[in-house]
Amino acid sequence: MRVAFAGTPEFARPALEALIAQHVVVGVLTQPDRPSGRGRHLSGSAVKTLAAAHALPLLQPTTLRSEDARAQLAAWQADVLVVVAYGLLLPPEVLRVPRYGCVNIHASLLPRWRGAAPVQRAILAGDSRTGVTIMQMDAGLDTGPILLSRELAIGERDTAGSLLEALSQLGAATLLTALEGLAAGTLTAHPQPQSGVTHAAKIAKSEARIDWSQDAVSIERQVRAFNPWPIAETELAGERLRIHSAANVSLKVEKALLSGSIIAISDGNLLVQCGQGTVLGVREAQRPGGRVLQVSELAHSLNLVGRRFG
Repeated sequence: MRVAFAGTPEFARPALEALIAQHVVVGVLTQPDRPSGRGRHLSGSAVKTLAAAHALPLLQPTTLRSEDARAQLAAWQADVLVVVAYGLLLPPEVLRVPRYGCVNIHASLLPRWRGAAPVQRAILAGDSRTGVTIMQMDAGLDTGPILLSRELAIGERDTAGSLLEALSQLGAATLLTALEGLAAGTLTAHPQPQSGVTHAAKIAKSEARIDWSQDAVSIERQVRAFNPWPIAETELAGERLRIHSAANVSLKVEKALLSGSIIAISDGNLLVQCGQGTVLGVREAQRPGGRVLQVSELAHSLNLVGRRFG
């Protein structure tokens, strides 16, 4: 098939790699270069880097609503446009350009977790499974009919980063199967179920602040869901401390302590009192401007036990 591709972050890269190996990629859309790093220098996306390495035609429009952008897309004469975490809205005029329309890889089992942050929301909610959905795009937000879906278990130690990596590989493989079915006429899209719809709102950086009055299970999920971004954080004596990993700990506290109180350091865990009498074991943390440290290392520079996170 003649395939055009629209994607931006690292999550989209495996799908483009798979398409390059199996199909004729006639052009790539990705978002404009953005400032990044401490120097805020302009940097191209992961998809742009891969496209450039294979000398693929590349467009970086700020919008697809212009006639010029649509004309350039039409000139590629693609059979299908594959969209993976592109980040720009596709107007109805674009959806109608390719012969087979536009096909999207979404990182959830639709209709659960439609929206921008399905992986993080699944971890926060304590879901035991997720997956990828290959969807025929329509004008709605992740509302199009389903071509194919594949399930993946969420491990107890999975972070948003590890789960996104696994789903990107699963999505790439599932995409190839779906395109094969489309070309052969053996795969038909079916509408999403009316029940079970949930929405995965974009992650706000303010959500990273830990509320120690919540139970340890909820806070541990927060730590995993916000790794690698924006990283769960708390405050100690006016200094921000980012929590990179943690675990639930079975511990009976002898006396009632205020939420956020640091109880002890045990077996590599900084034991912190949480809500409902639960205890969280913080394993890795980071001070401003410093590197990520095991709590045993952190204890060398900070007097921790007996203090309280706020």
